[in-house]
Amino acid sequence: MAEAGEDGAYSYKGMSADNIKGLVLALASSIFIGASFIVKKKGLKKAGASGIRAGVGGYSYLYEPLWWVGMITMIVGEIANFAAYAFAPAILVTHLGALIIIIRSYTFFGILGCVLCLVGSTTIVLHAPQEREIRSVLEVWDLATEPAFLFYAALVITAVFVLIIHFIPQYGQTHIMVYIGVCSLVGSLSVMSVTALGIALKLTLSGMNQLIYPQSWAFTIVVITCVITQMNYLNKFAMGGLHGSIIGEVDLWQI
Repeated sequence: MAEAGEDGAYSYKGMSADNIKGLVLALASSIFIGASFIVKKKGLKKAGASGIRAGVGGYSYLYEPLWWVGMITMIVGEIANFAAYAFAPAILVTHLGALIIIIRSYTFFGILGCVLCLVGSTTIVLHAPQEREIRSVLEVWDLATEPAFLFYAALVITAVFVLIIHFIPQYGQTHIMVYIGVCSLVGSLSVMSVTALGIALKLTLSGMNQLIYPQSWAFTIVVITCVITQMNYLNKFAMGGLHGSIIGEVDLWQI
């Protein structure tokens, strides 16, 4: 960041230590999650060959060891991603999900687009002003319960239910947007909750216990609900006959 010197000039101090930690965690997260998509896809195909495919409502993949290897790899990546939100702004962490596409992309322009996304998001963070320090999860709760955000959350939840109840049964096998819609809309809520929970754990580990507040557990419930919903529909998406390299891009819509 830039600070004014004695002569009034501004000197550049670079990324903060927390942003660097968040950057490293986000990069590690993208590598693990990108690899997990490949392993899980193979597991889903193997399970679909001997049981009911996930794309038509089957859950035979739960008995496939290869799918669980991919799931464990994804969990490791998501833990790193979760921790990254506690140190770096969402605009950096979310866009670094582009690395997932690079790992799985097969075209020059796909890789080029993701590299530009990484360079752009990193440049934004390098020149962004220092964020206000959060000293309690209650501060995040106050922001999350403002009328404007509550109105947005109500619209998102309504739209998700409409997509799940009406559009997915009719168009899920032929239109990618219904799955992108569910995962991205749910993801827009999970970003806020993951950030809040990450901050709560970070403050707790530093000696300021945030787990005594019911708000921390409310954010935890939201995170768990969002993750389960996204995982369910990503699995259906993966076996719905659509190109597998698109799956990772769903995360980039969340910002």
